[in-house]
Amino acid sequence: MIIGYIGALLVGLTLGLLGGGGSILTVPILVYLLGTNPVLATAYSLFVVGATSLVGAIRNMVQGMVDIKVAAVFAVPAFLAVYLTRRFLVPAIPDQIFTIGSFTLTKDLGIMLFFALIMLAASYSMIKGRKETTSKESKKLNFPLIILEGAVVGVLTGIVGAGGGFLIIPALVLFANLPMKRAVATSLLIIAVKSLIGFLGDVQNLEIDWLFLMSFTGISILGIFIGIYLNKFIDGKSLKKAFGWFVLIMGIYIITKELFFN
Repeated sequence: MIIGYIGALLVGLTLGLLGGGGSILTVPILVYLLGTNPVLATAYSLFVVGATSLVGAIRNMVQGMVDIKVAAVFAVPAFLAVYLTRRFLVPAIPDQIFTIGSFTLTKDLGIMLFFALIMLAASYSMIKGRKETTSKESKKLNFPLIILEGAVVGVLTGIVGAGGGFLIIPALVLFANLPMKRAVATSLLIIAVKSLIGFLGDVQNLEIDWLFLMSFTGISILGIFIGIYLNKFIDGKSLKKAFGWFVLIMGIYIITKELFFN
């Protein structure tokens, strides 16, 4: 339990240092360190990610870094998709999806494997990095693609319980033409809104341990403040690549453990 709460601190710390990415650790911490059922873990993750991201989003809004118009266009289809996914799609997944010979793909196994694949994609995004956009030319927003991307990210978030910043940020840069720093700041608001609304779908389906959830979230929020402070002294780009490699190793570990050692 103590190691699990240290993990909660690490989630917030990473979000504070990098502006994203830390939420990808929430589900593995809840499942492997605290023994939480994967479906419940993805629900808890939505609340932790949403509440922690909201703290960062408020800070960004005070600094004038958030593009409210773009956030609204992206967030509406995203939170509708994540709510419907948590309310109807996840409960509809059968406990045993299919069986081939002696192998049975269960709901819990399927969620963890899908989550691991998302981790691998996120790690690639962090290791590769992104080029900062310097053009100040005003371009037309690609609203259809922003809406479509928002819906896709909403479904993925609903299934795995992660924030999806590694998908949101490139979309904001490519389709909304936001500079990188503004895209990162805006993404936190989108993540906060869609995660918290998605969690409402779980309140109607699952029994929530509010005392545990609030304590875990509180420690994560403490971590984000520490991370924001340490960000002044640490090179974020180098740290992000190192964290990307860590997420890659974690993704491979989850796949290996779930398929061969479970």
